[in-house]
Amino acid sequence: MADVAAFDFDGTLTRGGSVLDFLVAVRGRARVAAATAALAPRLAHGALAGGAAADRTKEQLFERILAGEQSSRVEQVAERFARHHLSGHLRPDVRERLDRHRRRGDRVVIVSASPEVYVRVAGQLLGADGVVATRLAVDDRRALTGRYEGANCRGEEKLHRLRAWMDEDGVVPDRLWAYGNSRGDLRMLGAADVGVNVGRLGRLGRLRAYAGLDGNPLPDRP
Repeated sequence: MADVAAFDFDGTLTRGGSVLDFLVAVRGRARVAAATAALAPRLAHGALAGGAAADRTKEQLFERILAGEQSSRVEQVAERFARHHLSGHLRPDVRERLDRHRRRGDRVVIVSASPEVYVRVAGQLLGADGVVATRLAVDDRRALTGRYEGANCRGEEKLHRLRAWMDEDGVVPDRLWAYGNSRGDLRMLGAADVGVNVGRLGRLGRLRAYAGLDGNPLPDRP
């Protein structure tokens, strides 16, 4: 069997975050600025506390900005946004590792806490076999509610969704490789056969127990 390579998106395959830029693309800078200002204390607390506090505050931000938007329009914006974001933020070294996994015949999946609506498009552009990301709920009028469909795809949920993806596809890998950059990726890297730290802080970051790309060479298949 081939290996499976699971890549985080923001900060791993790309430089920096994507969520706020996507929200601006959907609703405009003024609307996003007003929502972030209104939630500033909660956003600051969520950033420090992480976990459920961060998940809930992120959902509240989505509710303020995305609720009522027609899903068809958001999907159109997401298509354009994904192309634009990759063109300016893709990390060449991590992209090369993804491409090497593909050339080896490995199964490649992107696992992200960012909205699936545009991460899915990015995954298609990068040639990934699958995308696992945060789903946005839609009501019976096909409008976004701003809530999650399920849970925010971070931490334990990342690992749960990755395993579900492998089970659904009947994938039993020789080895599971996982690439991440932040504490939200710790559970995924910890469960992998090979966890790779591609965070910019390297040995000073939250994933300091894991070696980087150079410390985890990818051998060619015979």
